[in-house]
Amino acid sequence: MAEQSTAQHQLATLIVECLNLETVTADQIEPDAPLFGGDLGLDSIDALEIALAVSKRYGFQLRSDNPENRTIFTSLRTLSEHIEQHRAA
Repeated sequence: MAEQSTAQHQLATLIVECLNLETVTADQIEPDAPLFGGDLGLDSIDALEIALAVSKRYGFQLRSDNPENRTIFTSLRTLSEHIEQHRAA
């Protein structure tokens, strides 16, 4: 299992909390594992909830019409990297 960075762990904790995942802990989310269509079983509604939680926590909006969303939401690592690049200072 790849080790999460601090930023990835904080994001994984946010995902677990905002989606009320009862069978998964933040530590169990692999940085490179698919967020959707994988073991987590997340769907498009979950993506909207994650986007809302990210906007509240990190101060920028993940837009639903962004053509890069499929790439951004690929894994914990890609989402974390996108947040680090765009978060409010």
